[in-house]
Amino acid sequence: MKEVNYIIVGCGLASIAFCEQLRAHNKTYVVFDDNSQKSSKVAAGLYNPVILKRFSEVWKAKEQLELALPLYSSIEKDLNIKVDYKLRILRRFTSIQEQNKWYTASDKPSLEMFLSTQLVKNTNLEIDASFGFGEVLHAGRVDTETLIISYKEFLRHNNRLQEIAFEHDKIQFGVDSIQYESWKTSHIVFAEGFGVKQNPYFKDIPLTGSKGEILTIKAPGLKIDYAIKSSVFVIPLGDDLYNVGSTYDNEDKSNEPTENAKAELILKVKTFIKCDFEVVNHVAGVRPTVKDRRPLVGRHSEHKNLYVLNGLGTRGVMIAPYVADKLFNFIEKNGALDAEIDIQRFIS
Repeated sequence: MKEVNYIIVGCGLASIAFCEQLRAHNKTYVVFDDNSQKSSKVAAGLYNPVILKRFSEVWKAKEQLELALPLYSSIEKDLNIKVDYKLRILRRFTSIQEQNKWYTASDKPSLEMFLSTQLVKNTNLEIDASFGFGEVLHAGRVDTETLIISYKEFLRHNNRLQEIAFEHDKIQFGVDSIQYESWKTSHIVFAEGFGVKQNPYFKDIPLTGSKGEILTIKAPGLKIDYAIKSSVFVIPLGDDLYNVGSTYDNEDKSNEPTENAKAELILKVKTFIKCDFEVVNHVAGVRPTVKDRRPLVGRHSEHKNLYVLNGLGTRGVMIAPYVADKLFNFIEKNGALDAEIDIQRFIS
């Protein structure tokens, strides 16, 4: 019998952030992952503290960044990888009215540190932006694919990764512990993303799921080293490659790319990018979204050593370290969960 403090199910952004909590506090753990969930790997990876559609602050943006940036820096150092890329994000204005709304928003105490008051003029002939841009400060991109691949290799090297499906019906509950096949543990944390819908213990949590699709284009004539937010995001990757996304589909729950989404993204990017480009990659994944746009964190109502860490939605890079910290303190230090994220908010 192999004994660990924690079993974690899933190996996306939420799981990695929770593993880092366990490592920092010298807890033993093993991760089960069968690579069935794709949302973290296909995420654009932006950490952007502003909702650019309506110029408002992302929920708890400052607190999230204060935890997220040191965590990714620590992972880079420990794994000898590069995943955090500081990146200017420019919001393309379509009118004088949008410019004025931006300036009004930048005066708000919660946004003044994130919104530059200097209008950025467009000097790139391959971009249609006659009203210029507003610049988001303290933003960047995490290369989520490199992060997850490298972290799995780290887990594998340390014999902490089981690359097989977790079978929920094999859980056996003891008085103070849980047995799962040849493993004995005190706690199981389910960080399965949209896969939680197949989990009999948490399948009823109100996770809706929103499919997102992203294109990678090659545009040698574009030559930008900043991200543009207009009807879609255009995010530089280097070597004339850019990610374009994303779509939102609340009906299709598959991970398969679609021609309709591809056509939609191409049409939208052509409204402000003038140069020729070719599509070199197209990926899709179902984001774990929630109707109130807050994460789903907490303890099972009957089995007190089962927990869920889910519902990160479209901003997993920022939210994951924050909710992992909250859940760890809840389990190990009897800390209170924010009512906004506690799954109890949906249990009558």
